[in-house]
Amino acid sequence: MSAYVLQQLVNGLVLGSMYALVAVGFSMIYSIVRLINFAHGDVAMIGAFSAFLVFATAGLPIWVVVPATLAVGAAVAAVIEFLVFRPQRQAPQVNGFITSLGVSILIQNVGVLLLSAQPRSVRLPDMFRVNHDIFGARISTLDVMIVAVTLIALLVLTLFVRRTRLGIAMRATAENVSAAQLMGIPVNRVITTAFAVGGALAGLAGLMWGGRYGQIDPLMGFIPGLKAFVAAVIGGVGSLSGAVLGGYLLGMAEILVVGLLPSEYGSYRDAFVFGLLILILLVMPNGLLGKATEERA
Repeated sequence: MSAYVLQQLVNGLVLGSMYALVAVGFSMIYSIVRLINFAHGDVAMIGAFSAFLVFATAGLPIWVVVPATLAVGAAVAAVIEFLVFRPQRQAPQVNGFITSLGVSILIQNVGVLLLSAQPRSVRLPDMFRVNHDIFGARISTLDVMIVAVTLIALLVLTLFVRRTRLGIAMRATAENVSAAQLMGIPVNRVITTAFAVGGALAGLAGLMWGGRYGQIDPLMGFIPGLKAFVAAVIGGVGSLSGAVLGGYLLGMAEILVVGLLPSEYGSYRDAFVFGLLILILLVMPNGLLGKATEERA
């Protein structure tokens, strides 16, 4: 394998890690309340700004910045669920879809109003920008940390969902909200927790995105959020493992299209992403790991 191909695979792995973190939140929320929350990518933007404008500029160490970013993402997502989505829980699904788009546009415009649309440069400490030569590919310390932290976060999430009482309650609620309520499960608390966990992971992804690409702006969350939704659909929306698989597949495919095809095709990377979505859904309508489910009343 040439060093150039290895470099592209590393880049795809890093990009796929960030997509996977956001896609998991999409799938978690959808599996419980059947809501496609298009404001989810904007939570990642808020996480990025909170990290780099408040915590990082104060000179706090990374072990303080990361938990603080997780907390901000979780709090923002929980507030959005409580104020916006909870009052509409019994409304038709299309209401939630339109509302999530409205919340996304609102967050973006408030961000532009308060922060301006001008991108802001992000400079990480030198220790994160050290490059390591591995079989000819240049891999930075930040790249290693992004992949490692993503895998750790996904492992912790898996243990939380499978081993804790609240995680088991989330799985039960995802199966049938009414039955879970009759069994005494606090459904409101479960749904808020799903939003909070997804928001925390999105905030972490925003922190990684800003550090990896060196700039942040109030509109930075929409396109990555939309692609993470594509990743969730490719993997099978509602499946957490499918969201992770879809995130890594999409990240790899997007980078390889840009890196291995002639340069004139690089500008078509977004078209390729959505073309891949259409192709997979034509062959596998429920995604790679999704299961056919009946719509709940």
